[in-house]
Amino acid sequence: MYRFFVQPQINQDDHKVFGYEVLLRKQQNETWVLPQHFTDISVAEQATLLEQTAAALHTAANQQVLAFNLNNQQLRDPFTLGTIVALKKRINPAALTIELTEAPTLPEVQLFSMTLHQYGIKLVLDDVGTGSNTYENVKHLLPFVDEIKFAMQNLRMANRAEEIPASLAFWSNIANQYRLQMVLEGVEDAKDQALAKKFGITLHQGYLYGKPSLV
Repeated sequence: MYRFFVQPQINQDDHKVFGYEVLLRKQQNETWVLPQHFTDISVAEQATLLEQTAAALHTAANQQVLAFNLNNQQLRDPFTLGTIVALKKRINPAALTIELTEAPTLPEVQLFSMTLHQYGIKLVLDDVGTGSNTYENVKHLLPFVDEIKFAMQNLRMANRAEEIPASLAFWSNIANQYRLQMVLEGVEDAKDQALAKKFGITLHQGYLYGKPSLV
């Protein structure tokens, strides 16, 4: 059995929840665990789960954002784009953003961006600065996306926490240069909030505001 856990995203300007990232979990021996592969169930099945999650959260009434992750294997499935467009129509007027966890090719981003923007769906580069989403890999994609997410927890888990301030300075500058929204993930305490404030980052996500949970 699969379900989406949700983690709130907070706008520090008004201290309100503006959206939720949805995170796939699998029930195993009466506990919920990360799936071994996020492609274990199809994007169509995930879209159905996401629609149920949206109804439970009343995101349409509150016009909140649902952020849905795609890796390159899912992105390259020829049915994915149509599934996402159909999903957006069903959850209106809730907003939908697609977070790319891996750097795709430029033609792939151009196609996705052009199609999604026709339906008011935003495109996001997730985990910038780590994994395959390094600056060199994504710099040519930046004109076609709406938002970047910087995950402090990725650097902490890799014992590279000391790199966070300099890396955050770099990516906040990139966001300003390309006129992108930026979400800071991994916000755990007042020090993290102060660091975000230093760089003018008001969109936050992290354990300080809530751990991923079932709705």
